[in-house]
Amino acid sequence: MADTFPRTGRWSSGYDVEQVDEFFEQARAAYEDDGASGTTMTAEDVRNAVFDLVRGGYDPAHVDAALDRLEAAFVQRARARHIGQAGQDAWMEEVARRATTLYPRLVRPAGERFAPPERGRGYDRESVDALLDRLVDYFDSGAELSAAEVRSATFKSAPRDRAYAEGPVDAFLDRAVDVLLAVE
Repeated sequence: MADTFPRTGRWSSGYDVEQVDEFFEQARAAYEDDGASGTTMTAEDVRNAVFDLVRGGYDPAHVDAALDRLEAAFVQRARARHIGQAGQDAWMEEVARRATTLYPRLVRPAGERFAPPERGRGYDRESVDALLDRLVDYFDSGAELSAAEVRSATFKSAPRDRAYAEGPVDAFLDRAVDVLLAVE
């Protein structure tokens, strides 16, 4: 059987081939079945997929790109189902409700949007705040920003006194991606 994705070199680490192939088989079955036999998968399940790193595994960049497309497909299907059942206005109300849950953190002053890490290093506050300012501009002014831009954002590492804890930032950005995908 041919590989689903390109592999890393023999001495480089990549995603475990069996885990990735099994996940994508389950995703395909869930998508095609559309819950008819009780097999379900959501965009959140796709976003939270993790794979072990092994030598000679699948190239993470290719797998991650496929996961991004798969997540978008699940979001689009959920959107179509919701619109079909409740209408476009109800969908937009739901998206607006989810977006408003993001806003309390966005209106906090720069440098105070998240707690610092308990110890060690975290994400550079200025880098995170710059992305959050772009989210504010998106919501307030309709400035350009895509889910892919937020999903692929990387932040410099910084010492505790100039950093935000990584977990809360990642969780917040996952919610932002969910909202952005819902309207793309």
